[in-house]
Amino acid sequence: METKPKAKILEKKWYLYLTEFFSGMSVMAVELGASRLIAPYFSSSQIVWTIIIGTIMIAMALGNYFGGKSADKDPDPDKLYKRILISAVWIAAIPFVGKLVIMGVVALLVVTVSTNFLIWAAFLACMIIFVYPLFLLGTVTPSLVKYTTDSLEDNGRTVGTLGAFNTIGSIIGTFAPTFITIPTVGTAVTFFIFSGVLLALGLVYFFSCGRCKLRSAVCTVLFIGFCIAGTTIGFAFWEKTLAYEGESVYNYLQVKEEEDRTVLSTNVLFGVQSVYMKNGGLSGLYYDTALAAPMMSDGGDKSSLLVLGMGTGTYAKQCLEFFPGMTVDGVEIDEKITDLAHEYFDLSESMNVVTYDGRAFLNSLEGAYKNGKASADKYDVIMVDAYQDITIPFQMSSKEFFTLVRDSLKPGGVMVVNMNMRSDGKDGINAYLADTISTVFSEVWTADVRGSTNRELFASNDPEMLSRLTGNIQTVENEQLRSLLTDISAELEHYEAGDRILTDDKAPVELLGMRVIDGLISSELEYYKRVFKEEGIKGLLK
Repeated sequence: METKPKAKILEKKWYLYLTEFFSGMSVMAVELGASRLIAPYFSSSQIVWTIIIGTIMIAMALGNYFGGKSADKDPDPDKLYKRILISAVWIAAIPFVGKLVIMGVVALLVVTVSTNFLIWAAFLACMIIFVYPLFLLGTVTPSLVKYTTDSLEDNGRTVGTLGAFNTIGSIIGTFAPTFITIPTVGTAVTFFIFSGVLLALGLVYFFSCGRCKLRSAVCTVLFIGFCIAGTTIGFAFWEKTLAYEGESVYNYLQVKEEEDRTVLSTNVLFGVQSVYMKNGGLSGLYYDTALAAPMMSDGGDKSSLLVLGMGTGTYAKQCLEFFPGMTVDGVEIDEKITDLAHEYFDLSESMNVVTYDGRAFLNSLEGAYKNGKASADKYDVIMVDAYQDITIPFQMSSKEFFTLVRDSLKPGGVMVVNMNMRSDGKDGINAYLADTISTVFSEVWTADVRGSTNRELFASNDPEMLSRLTGNIQTVENEQLRSLLTDISAELEHYEAGDRILTDDKAPVELLGMRVIDGLISSELEYYKRVFKEEGIKGLLK
């Protein structure tokens, strides 16, 4: 049997080491890109991250096994570089095809599952989109070991060198997308950049040996086609009226203009993070209920307010509209959201917004006050609004965190917490949060937000907080707000504390949140299942 001539580019092995370097870099870049592709649909919680990492490890393990077996059976570098070309084209297709696959998976599961919808949807989407290209990249290392090892005398050094190149590439593939490509050019172009690197590896190899010209040309054309197609489709590709769609280091960001309001979402399928009422007044959302907090505090309508999770400033602006004597500081970890707030949500440039983690800000509050980054060293009202769907920062849900909040309040101060997934069960996330808060504050009251799944919690160590609210309501000039506050006062329920305490060491907030949101989704799915059963696909499309 005729033996193919060995490619000259492999004679000194440096190209094999480069292949290991760039394949390791691309694997990590694809893993980080996967999180950014999945998060707008299914959240960026630790649960979703676990699914992504687990799926990729499955793919890599299968690739390692197959690659080693294949290299022993037929040690032909052509086959390896063909697999690299295919993986490059597949990865380039992800920004376009991946979004269609996700929506297809969602549509399928709507009529087939009843529980754990987000887990199943994220898992199936990851399996379909990412397993095959990463399986192919998983074959690289064992194949290269076969091609680079000349004898048993130097195999340890050779394998170690390959491992070092792979590790260094992986390090760069971890940092570059996070700090350079995703913030600068976005997730789609990040996929294109690293798939382009893989494509170049294959093309250079086959060009050097003069083989597989047609395959190389086809892969190049497909790569270019997917790059063009991938830039024409957004995450919410069915939405035609978005004012803005983009990404930051922390979030997918979507701004939607409606007739009477502008809305910010960090998720494609569910959830509203901020809203701007173009004509002012009440929003009809949880921010309205939280307006009771200043009336409960000793500061009244001249309270000092700190908002942890400022977003686009909805709550801060409402407080200033209805209580002009208040002073407001905001903390928002995502600077891009603050930029959007100035551009689309009429947030004044004079509003003091600090780009920082909420808990870290409380830890450094005294220094922030001295440096002029905070208007007070203690506040009358602190609003905690940092929970997004099941993405609940554990460090802002623990007893230690709420102790920091308490210590940052003035005597007679009030904390208000937006709990955005109403759960009535004893084992729900809200019960854990309320129990934890009750270990720090003696007075804990809750009120459900009408027409939503939100619940507002008010906490203080001042037993006069409820009587103060009742007395201050009569001083409110706005009739609509006065009526709302009267209703809230009547609906407030004193919370009877249990013993479910979240701490920095143990705070399973995402598992608890997943249970609640799974129940909410399940109740919604029943409607679509009924429509499907009665009217079929046409009914769902309507």
